[in-house]
Amino acid sequence: MHAPVHPPARLAVNGAVLLADRSGVAVVESCGTLIVADLHLEKGSAFAARGVPLPPYDTRATIRRLAETVARLAPSRVVALGDSFHDLGADGRMHEADADALAALVGAVPEWIWIEGNHDPEPPARFGGRTLPELALGPLLLRHEPAAGAAPGEVAGHLHPCAKVSAGGRTVRRRCFLSDGARLILPAFGAYAGGLNACDAAYENCFPARPDAWMVGRDRVYRVPGRRLLAD
Repeated sequence: MHAPVHPPARLAVNGAVLLADRSGVAVVESCGTLIVADLHLEKGSAFAARGVPLPPYDTRATIRRLAETVARLAPSRVVALGDSFHDLGADGRMHEADADALAALVGAVPEWIWIEGNHDPEPPARFGGRTLPELALGPLLLRHEPAAGAAPGEVAGHLHPCAKVSAGGRTVRRRCFLSDGARLILPAFGAYAGGLNACDAAYENCFPARPDAWMVGRDRVYRVPGRRLLAD
């Protein structure tokens, strides 16, 4: 039997309603916008070039999973929140089959926007879409890196949040969305992106108090109050 698939979790950010999907993307239903953060395409090949032996399949796995998510959610716009490519040489290292798959994915969506990241301030143009430093979307401001003291409505990536909790006699650590109702940080989507614990001091510049986490499970997203989150 297949496990039941639950609907995305709903969360409010600065008055806007977003859906936190089990894939790790967020959706603004009112304007058909899918938001994804930190693909880090070609991270595996970047590490291999420095002598760190990682299987070179992260790009293919990430594109395939994103394509499946886009097909399932059918957005009219995709916004990739920066660090979509692990570095400025990622384009040149990408296998042509993966490059073709990425171009086809971008071309299949009516509007695709690359937000500039610190790893990829100039995303390669050959895949299509357009590049912006940030994007205002109603009461939301979409950018790559959270800004200290930013106004409410900021939606960002960059920090790769993960949440750790104790439940049922065991400890679970998973990617998560973090929000206090005013701002939102998305989990990293990339296969090799890794994660930073939600209790880390790096988040203190983003939230005045520990935010709640929406943990990404196998078939659903679970909301966890900030007081229950554990440090590593």
